[in-house]
Amino acid sequence: MIFIAILIGCILGAILGLNAPIISYTYSSYLAIAIIAALDSVFGGIASVIKKNFDLKIFISGFFGNAILAILLTILGQKLNVDIYLAAIVVFVWRMFMNLGTIRRYYVEKWSDIIKEKTSKKDTKTQTEDKVEK
Repeated sequence: MIFIAILIGCILGAILGLNAPIISYTYSSYLAIAIIAALDSVFGGIASVIKKNFDLKIFISGFFGNAILAILLTILGQKLNVDIYLAAIVVFVWRMFMNLGTIRRYYVEKWSDIIKEKTSKKDTKTQTEDKVEK
């Protein structure tokens, strides 16, 4: 069911993306930092689901709070003629990689456990067949 929802979302996103107006260069830095902040929140949400401590209120507040703070840093940096938004990018990307590492570790361990189960079942089956033959 969830795969159908993801597929429908991807198709709608592609259709809307093709028909959406182009973002002007003036606002592209705001959009880029907001997307990075939102992706950080999404990866954090996935990692917290894996750790079994997900809270929707924290996710939503972090999603919008991070994006708004990052946009405000970008505005302030442009007013001061200093690239302050680079600090936000470094922090958000670092956190994304940390969360991605947690997600990767979880799935690698899960995959390893499945392989161990299959090999132990084969070994048990082989040992049982050897005992029957004797």
